[in-house]
Amino acid sequence: MKREDCPAEWLLVDADGMTLGRLASRVAYMLMGKGKPAYRRHQDMGDHVVVVNAEKIRVTGAKSETKTYFRHTGYPGGARYTSFKDLMEKEPEEILRRAVKGMLPHTKLGGQMFRKLHVYRGAEHPHAAQSPKPWSPGKLI
Repeated sequence: MKREDCPAEWLLVDADGMTLGRLASRVAYMLMGKGKPAYRRHQDMGDHVVVVNAEKIRVTGAKSETKTYFRHTGYPGGARYTSFKDLMEKEPEEILRRAVKGMLPHTKLGGQMFRKLHVYRGAEHPHAAQSPKPWSPGKLI
């Protein structure tokens, strides 16, 4: 089966009040296309996912106080740490992007799937022309 035989849909996810890890795993599932009958692990069969209200994502336990994100500049001594709280204030979209990216394959195909993720801070998004279908958390796809 070819990618053209299974067109990608656009799905709209409202992240208001949802838990970060559970939401990220469901979004990764949709980006990979695992819920489709034509799923092939070596092909990009997933859908475009638009996530709104990223600033209203919640985490459980003490993660909001203790969780840190790591990156390296590439220079000696270039380790940079950012706390969850700081990242949530500055760029809440990046929290969900990092969580979903870690759940996708770490290959060229995973990068292709990741490009179909669109995360926005508020309820507004510029993808109205694609008429995304609302997604409810009760079902996976």
